[in-house]
Amino acid sequence: MSVATGTDGRPKYLVLAAMIFAVAMTFIDQTIVSIAVPQIQSELGLSNTGIQWAVNAYLIALAALFAFGGRLADTVGHLKMVVLGVVIFAGASALCGLTPKGGLAEAWLVTFRALQGAGGAIMFPAALAIVVQTFALRERGKALAMFFGIAGGLTAVGPVLGGYLTQWTWRAIFWVNIPVALIALVLIALSRPRTEHRPAPMDYRGLVLIASGVGLSVFGFQQAPIWGWSNPAIGLCIAAGVLILVAFYFVEQRTASPLIQVSIFRIRAFSVQNLVLGISMLVFVPIFFFASEYAQVALGKSASQAGLYLLYFFLGFVVAAQIGGRMLDRDGAKRPVVIGCVLSAVGFALWAGQVTKLDFNSQQWYVVMAGAGMGFMLGTASTDAVNRASRLSYGEATGITQTVRNYAASLGLAILGTTFVAELSRRATDSLVAQGMPRPQAEAQAKAISQAHGGSGGVSAIPQFIRLDFAYATRTVLYAMAAVMAVAAVVAFVGLQAGRQEAPEEETADAEAGQPSDAA
Repeated sequence: MSVATGTDGRPKYLVLAAMIFAVAMTFIDQTIVSIAVPQIQSELGLSNTGIQWAVNAYLIALAALFAFGGRLADTVGHLKMVVLGVVIFAGASALCGLTPKGGLAEAWLVTFRALQGAGGAIMFPAALAIVVQTFALRERGKALAMFFGIAGGLTAVGPVLGGYLTQWTWRAIFWVNIPVALIALVLIALSRPRTEHRPAPMDYRGLVLIASGVGLSVFGFQQAPIWGWSNPAIGLCIAAGVLILVAFYFVEQRTASPLIQVSIFRIRAFSVQNLVLGISMLVFVPIFFFASEYAQVALGKSASQAGLYLLYFFLGFVVAAQIGGRMLDRDGAKRPVVIGCVLSAVGFALWAGQVTKLDFNSQQWYVVMAGAGMGFMLGTASTDAVNRASRLSYGEATGITQTVRNYAASLGLAILGTTFVAELSRRATDSLVAQGMPRPQAEAQAKAISQAHGGSGGVSAIPQFIRLDFAYATRTVLYAMAAVMAVAAVVAFVGLQAGRQEAPEEETADAEAGQPSDAA
């Protein structure tokens, strides 16, 4: 009897709750730090480069090590890796909150932000693999809709929580992870999840290649809006990273025990769902940065009020995620993924048409619609992709999907951030010239304004008459997001097949009976 069908209802959902609390920290930290950037930089005396690294080090480490975390979970044990990841993440969070003032501050904060990312990369694939192995195939849509709905929604909650915590101290945005981690560990001990894993040698050559390739190219994407695409270092980082990833693919094909079984991409549904996820993640993480800054700058909201603005997106997301999960269990992935992509494309387009009115009441239902579209498809696509792996490779499959998602999110921030900066700079220059400022001076001031608001996380004061220019630049980004989601809809409609997935040889004859298992 499989682990999932042999576990009664209460432990299943206790396991699910434990895993949600475990990964909650990683989702909150994707956005919570952006709210506190000005306070952190001011109190610690960090350089602009230093504060950028404090934000980016976490995301780079997370993206670069996901594949390693997934493989490690499948070979060493999922439960061990979840517990280890929670402890590393919580410990690094505590140390981030204890960053000393003075010359050591910058290196200290960047180092432990990177360690946070490493802890998250170890933890997340293992946690998702535990959930997948705990629930039967026909129950996973519902279960993972709760997992992705709540965990993904926490990305939106991050700015809200950050806005309130920073009123006390910016250090609290890191310390808040400690009680969450303790709850996760208690729930893990109570639920005692059991999963199967398969010991195998670690492919360290593959690890070095994929970590270097992803890390270099993601760094290039993140720095592009800051340094400018014309800077040769940007092209060099991205090109080198892509070439290393190509080399990784060919090396893995000839490796006996590879970090990633690249043959999994021959499964059509797995490849298509990863492509859909990659396209949609060009939008999903960037929207929190752009919407938060729009609310603060164009609408004049406080940091905590800007977070509440994003809760409308979360409301649509979490409700639709539950519906999408049930549709996956009942009818398969194609319908909810296509519906979600179309709904989000329409929502972003309608939202874009309202932002220049500088009135949130005219936007709120379109924000909900855009969030609902993402809720329908993100969890469904991720679940369907992971379902295509054998039960002894769920961690590896999750590592792949999360690498794709984080890689695409970094690319989206780079491209949309550059688009935003260019549009804001152009409009601000024209506005300043219309105010009587000489064009050379106007261009210089407009560049300073636009660089301060390029999606990199910092929000500072902006002249009142520039608010409308900021709104127009946001409109351009939202229209671009609508176009991206329309492309995702076409890919899903053409590439996915209708109908439910059947269990692969009924989970490989009850998981090849006799493989090692984890137990709390």
